[in-house]
Amino acid sequence: MIHLTINGKAIEAPEGSTILEAARANGIDIPTLCYDKAVEIYGACGLCVVEAEGIPKLLRSCSAKVSEGMVVNTESDRVVRSRKVAMELLMSAHDGDCIAPCQLNCPARTDCQGYVGLIANGEYDAALKLIKNKIPLPASIGRVCPHPCEKACRRKNVEEPINIAQLKAFAADMDLKSDSYLPLKKAPSGKKVAIIGGGPAGLTAAYHLSVLGHEVTVYDMMEKMGGMLRYGIPQYRLPKEVLDQEINIIEKTGVKMKNNVKLGKDFTIESLRKEYDAVIVAVGAWKSSSMRTPGEELEGVYGGIDFLRSVIKGAPYDIGERVAVCGGGNTAMDACRTAVRLGAKEVYIIYRRTRNEMPADALEIEEAEEEGVIYKFLTNPLSFNGENGKLSSVTLQIMELGEPDSSGRRRPVPVEGKTEEIPVDSVILAIGQKLVTSDVSELALNDRGNIIADPDFFTTNIEGVFAIGDATNRGASIAIEAIGEADRCTKAVDAYLNGIELETRIPYISKRDESTIDYSDREKKPRFTPKVLPADVRNKSFDEVSLGFTEEEAKAEASRCLECGCREYYKCKLLNVAQRYEIHPERFKGEMPQKYSHDENAFIERNTAKCILCGLCVRSCREVMDIHAIGLMGRGFKTDISPAFSLPLDQTKCNNCGLCVSLCPTGALTEKSKLSKQVPLDEQYTEEFVEIDGKKSSVMVSRYNGKILRVIPNDEISRNANLSRDELEALLK
Repeated sequence: MIHLTINGKAIEAPEGSTILEAARANGIDIPTLCYDKAVEIYGACGLCVVEAEGIPKLLRSCSAKVSEGMVVNTESDRVVRSRKVAMELLMSAHDGDCIAPCQLNCPARTDCQGYVGLIANGEYDAALKLIKNKIPLPASIGRVCPHPCEKACRRKNVEEPINIAQLKAFAADMDLKSDSYLPLKKAPSGKKVAIIGGGPAGLTAAYHLSVLGHEVTVYDMMEKMGGMLRYGIPQYRLPKEVLDQEINIIEKTGVKMKNNVKLGKDFTIESLRKEYDAVIVAVGAWKSSSMRTPGEELEGVYGGIDFLRSVIKGAPYDIGERVAVCGGGNTAMDACRTAVRLGAKEVYIIYRRTRNEMPADALEIEEAEEEGVIYKFLTNPLSFNGENGKLSSVTLQIMELGEPDSSGRRRPVPVEGKTEEIPVDSVILAIGQKLVTSDVSELALNDRGNIIADPDFFTTNIEGVFAIGDATNRGASIAIEAIGEADRCTKAVDAYLNGIELETRIPYISKRDESTIDYSDREKKPRFTPKVLPADVRNKSFDEVSLGFTEEEAKAEASRCLECGCREYYKCKLLNVAQRYEIHPERFKGEMPQKYSHDENAFIERNTAKCILCGLCVRSCREVMDIHAIGLMGRGFKTDISPAFSLPLDQTKCNNCGLCVSLCPTGALTEKSKLSKQVPLDEQYTEEFVEIDGKKSSVMVSRYNGKILRVIPNDEISRNANLSRDELEALLK
């Protein structure tokens, strides 16, 4: 036995061992991407370098042998600098998406590609569980979300983006029709958390914290939970029966709910701090923004959310027959369509830009027009006019578009001397909403009148008090934004309660160069949109407008997914090492050495753009299987790995053993997914449980004839454990 020291730890290793073998045998991790004990040592990646006292150059630990008295440092400054450069060079030539653009553009970081793929396979239960890792109200959010995910969907470069939001609602509706899914909870922590506000942010935080084992109580000032989902979204878009079902599921996780109690009247933040270990303020923004237009004080001028809330509570304002709605967002659409349903004969949308600049969802704009709403584009209220304190008309300033403003939209400017007056019985101001500052007088506010909350930890000026949602920092936004904040805040609160430090560094991920993507080989398939009630029927009632997907429609729509994100994300060795250090591959950006190309058969997909030339596939095919189906082609920077004689993979001696796939560290070689419709495997996902660090954790497992095809981490423990597929499989066995 040889005696040596690695990172200050005295160890023994058999004579002839490499430094890498000695380190791993003693629980010391040295990264490498080109090494596997099944094949001969290659030393191509340069990541396994270490520093040894008395030796001037860095050693490649995969090939350097141990010697008596050797003193090795695997993480010295010099070693780390070398590894970072090596990783930057490797990543600069790696053209692949770790995570799909849809997921990156979702404020809650929902695994859109994952649940869309599961729906395509008919795995609705698994899809729902994946969604609920982030969103505890998917049936509600799927109906009302303005789906920023779809704006990033690359399918739009073929024809139209995937109908992601409606697919989310479909999976959630399927769950609500059956025995609804309840997550596995951690053991009770003995910690108590109070949440002020039962809207999407508060309910999301309550759900996740309850699942983490904490005792959670939600306080809300309204008669029922739901916040703006209940009191700001019309029934025809979000039936409150659906919202009630989802809130009941949250309650079943153990969350206590107290309604009709108001902050500042029935309790204070300070009083809750005395009773609870942490407090989350998620009070929302319940005050309609003012336009500061002369005449706003007249009877008949209403705030947008005030108007919608009056209708939902069953006591609608008397709006008359002629109604003008000011604004171009989704709240304005909700207000004008609600006014139509209340019987108004003339309903106008007053918007200072053109239709193209309206921030509202395009479908909402179209459906409102079908229902009879009249658009007055390039107009802005100059004054609200009335007699005896009651509104009678509105004077509009005619506008034109000038230069772009900070949002990128062309700035509307008045046309001098050009106005129009229209008679109206009421005006609804739907231009925004803000926090009622008197409700949170105990907390520090910014110059916008919103709660100051740390962007990473969500902490406020009071110890143990956190704040999220529309009431903080930038102010009111979409519900999915609040849900994303709540999910991240949950981690911060859990870390606070457990006395541990929260990691806030944004992990590195690889993104494809959009300019290199060729869509010419993609078959054009029409986007499926659920049927809706006819305009002349829906404008007379508050029945839900959308009829939802059938199973056949949902599976067909989901199958349009291009699967942009890497299926090997959770076990990618390249990514694991890339996230170990702070790297900047853009330093070496240049022409990609390999063009993006696919070569596949019924079982294996080969993506040359992700290849880093580690050689494991070539060496395992040659040295272990003695098949020689693939090899290194060319020299220097443009070296490529290709099947023999550049033949298609199907025309080589490849026997689909899968060894190259299992060894590939980058996702350049992957098992074909069922979405391609060529895999003769009946891939079914089931939820199975493993023990990680003494705690029960769930994973989604796909098996065929007893063989594990894929393992997907399914809960917080398994996703954060950074276990390889082999390690997860070993736990399952």
